[in-house]
Amino acid sequence: MQKIIQLKLSPQDASNDGFIKQHIAASEGISPETISGFTILKRSIDARSRQAWINLKLNAYINEPYQQRELQHFQFKDVSKADKKVVIIGAGPAGMFAALQLIELGIQPILLERGKDVKSRRRDLAAMNKEGIVNPDSNYCFGEGGAGTYSDGKLYTRSNKRGSIDRILNLFVQFGAEEKYYTKPIRILEPISYRRS
Repeated sequence: MQKIIQLKLSPQDASNDGFIKQHIAASEGISPETISGFTILKRSIDARSRQAWINLKLNAYINEPYQQRELQHFQFKDVSKADKKVVIIGAGPAGMFAALQLIELGIQPILLERGKDVKSRRRDLAAMNKEGIVNPDSNYCFGEGGAGTYSDGKLYTRSNKRGSIDRILNLFVQFGAEEKYYTKPIRILEPISYRRS
């Protein structure tokens, strides 16, 4: 049986696969030996109090063999000679995902960005932070990746109403993001001692 389980763990326990397995067993009232493995579906940090917590949503395999999670793979059309074209202003997250959506529909996106690419932007930000020289076209607000690339901006949502979050994470991995930050398949075979916190 596969079961979706939510856990709230200390950072120390959340970083140890054996402890996660023990917490799964304790939450379900079962023996740890019945758990063949688990896949972390979502991980978030709750740092609103003195004690930081890691919230995990995971898929546990209980009394059945663990199956490696398969990432989605996306095929994109060649739209270099498409009849239809759409201009997108801004190469932030919304602009980039709009471009991907257009490619999936067979439409050629033309993405316009006022600022520089990510590497060149880094130099402009260094000049601004160290020397006070502001490039009005390449700074924290303008440039490839949008405002969150070099600030504390973040993409965050709890809603599935407008599409699959898992699909977006799989796209990140397909385009070069490290899989460990988005999915974490784990298979635990050896018993491990349990430390209560």
